[in-house]
Amino acid sequence: MTDIDWEGLRTEAISAMRRAYAPYSNYSVGAAALVDDGRIVTGCNVENASYGVGLCAECGLVSALHMSGGGRLTAFVCVNGQEQIIMPCGRCRQLLYEHSASGMLLHTVSGIRTIDEVLPDAFGPRDLEEARA
Repeated sequence: MTDIDWEGLRTEAISAMRRAYAPYSNYSVGAAALVDDGRIVTGCNVENASYGVGLCAECGLVSALHMSGGGRLTAFVCVNGQEQIIMPCGRCRQLLYEHSASGMLLHTVSGIRTIDEVLPDAFGPRDLEEARA
């Protein structure tokens, strides 16, 4: 994981952020992630007049992941309209966890962190599998 092009991922996130639809909050967000097969997937936030149905950038990113062949996310970065690195909200951390490779790295406001560091003791598919056993 040491060969991750963080600046390249950040550039992709900035490009995605510029496509955001944020007329209500004026808070554009873009996200980019590296997939375990080497692809990069991106997403941007898409707001809605009914505020509760807006989509975070991470939602678009995960949709792009599956539309382009699936896989597991290995590295992730998210930026705001000022091109600053931001931390995904709790809901989006859960969404990323569900689609992450073990040890996925996130570039956060406090540095590079693993998914387990930003969402400790996470609930996921393994918990459901264990409950069915």
